[in-house]
Amino acid sequence: MDQVIRFRSAVALAGRFPVLAGVDLDVARGDVMLLRGANGAGKTSLLRACAGLVRVVAGEASVLGHDLIQDQRAVRRQVGLVGHQTGLYQEMSPLDNLRFALRAARLGPDRAEPALSTLGITGRLLEAAVADLSAGQRRRVALSVLVARDPEIWLLDEPHAGLDAEHRDLLDGLVLAAAARGRTVVMASHEADRAASLARTIVTIAGGAVESVTAPAPPPGAAGADDRPRTAGEVVPVVA
Repeated sequence: MDQVIRFRSAVALAGRFPVLAGVDLDVARGDVMLLRGANGAGKTSLLRACAGLVRVVAGEASVLGHDLIQDQRAVRRQVGLVGHQTGLYQEMSPLDNLRFALRAARLGPDRAEPALSTLGITGRLLEAAVADLSAGQRRRVALSVLVARDPEIWLLDEPHAGLDAEHRDLLDGLVLAAAARGRTVVMASHEADRAASLARTIVTIAGGAVESVTAPAPPPGAAGADDRPRTAGEVVPVVA
């Protein structure tokens, strides 16, 4: 199985504070993984470590073959993170934000408008300043950047926050379509029922470490299903 994320006893720091305290984790290509746990458990820190934004200082940590301890920046063009902060330039329009992000990713600007349209950012919204948009619209612009770039790994931190029911359903479809194309999705969410319905693997985080890995039973014929019987909610021991 092609592993795109591999952590072994990984320790990460934010400043001098350990935000990951010995994480052991494998993520296979094409997986949709849900991270769950209490506030402060380390879910956001794990996502940011995978994006090369939190410093891993001990153990082993690799994403798409890049050693995060040796060079945490090397992976950034191949992953996309949508976090609590949108990362958008507030004075720029959605269209200009996407064109800028695509240039930074060395991709063509022609991807910008189709991605924005997919998330319902059309017409006058294309040229409005991001600062003048509603919270939900800004969230959709941030997700449009991810859709336009379509990186190998999608990292989503509370991805449904600020979205109405229509766009939550749309996002769910985008996640499943990305996985069907061989993209890997790792998300943290407090919306347990909705997120768990998308996930092929559920990881519980506590105290900056992986507490358990749960593999829900995939539907017959689904990508990633293996040949042996599997019980919904089966807990897979974490192997260091």
